[in-house]
Amino acid sequence: MSLKKELNQRRRDIEKLKNQCLQTTIDGHIENGSIQYSWQRSTKAQIASDLTAAPLAKVSENVSILDKALEQCDSQLKDIAHQSSMVLAVADQSTQIRWVEASRHMQGASENVHFVQGGQWGEDVVGTNALALSLYTGKSSCVFSNEHYLDAIQDWVCYAAPIYHPSTGQVVGVVDLSTTWDQHNQLGILAAERCAQIVQGALQLQSQQILQLTCSGIAKAQYQGKTLNLSPRQFEIVCILTLCKQGMNLDQLHQALYGERKVSMGTLKAEMSQLRETLGGMLGSRPYRLLLDVHADFCELEHALDAGNIHAALRLYQGIFLARTESPFLIAWRDCIESRMSEVIFKLEDKDLLLKHLSHFPEAIDAVERLMELLPEDHPMQHTLLRFHG
Repeated sequence: MSLKKELNQRRRDIEKLKNQCLQTTIDGHIENGSIQYSWQRSTKAQIASDLTAAPLAKVSENVSILDKALEQCDSQLKDIAHQSSMVLAVADQSTQIRWVEASRHMQGASENVHFVQGGQWGEDVVGTNALALSLYTGKSSCVFSNEHYLDAIQDWVCYAAPIYHPSTGQVVGVVDLSTTWDQHNQLGILAAERCAQIVQGALQLQSQQILQLTCSGIAKAQYQGKTLNLSPRQFEIVCILTLCKQGMNLDQLHQALYGERKVSMGTLKAEMSQLRETLGGMLGSRPYRLLLDVHADFCELEHALDAGNIHAALRLYQGIFLARTESPFLIAWRDCIESRMSEVIFKLEDKDLLLKHLSHFPEAIDAVERLMELLPEDHPMQHTLLRFHG
């Protein structure tokens, strides 16, 4: 059988499987990361049947570490797109395309469906696609032809691979290589993974010039490839100045850090002097402010919540922000974030995401309560969840 005939037969088999799958409800017999499960999630999202292109949104003016890395490997990725006769796109955690380059073969098709910068390709917006599937599973994926939920891209085959931050291991985006279905190649996923590695290499170089802050769970700071030995107060100062990019004078910083505690201004000045030395002088004064770029997990979490990206927010939430801080400013900020996370959880309809969240944070009472609401009263997990709730 010729390759073209094989691919046509595959399309017919997919259509038969999809029809069977969409006539059933989501249950435990379908693997969570599978195409079939994605079809059912897409159906539940009630995507408009006449949708012909992804929604477009203005790309945030905040230049992320991913954007800066893409600037470094721009020409290399463009060469791959044109040499492969594909369209190559990089999307962020919200599944919005931040960078794209299309070959002549795919340029018109990609523009028609808004596979362009600013295009929003979340599964809840356009249904099953490789970008969204890779972000959902954290694994490489291929979505072939009519495996796509949206009719407008059922002539495509797409290969995607997640991009991992080299320091934190967090998924920060996804690479997608797409072409027409009749050009399907078994090596497509490997090509997407190679592109992801190129971006990760650029991220590695970029991150050495950026202060990396991890504050969920175990607090850690890295700069120029080294872990910084910051005191708890210095860590709090860095977090405050990260959240207040405009800077603070000495009185404002003292209030934000200590509140009504009886700590002298001299003590704070000493902390600032030591911190400036640790940061290689990259700490300004009058007002006090950071003079270097910062990539902080708590800022990424806030951006995900601002964008309404529930999946990214749950991925980014790795524990309570600075659990032992006594800073009134940071406590107030943390309480707001925790409240926003609870609000997100109580609106969540995806039981698997809730279960995944609970597997990492079994003490998350809000997730327990929401899961109890979603599961039938006679579901066997209700008894287990009741023990957590109690």
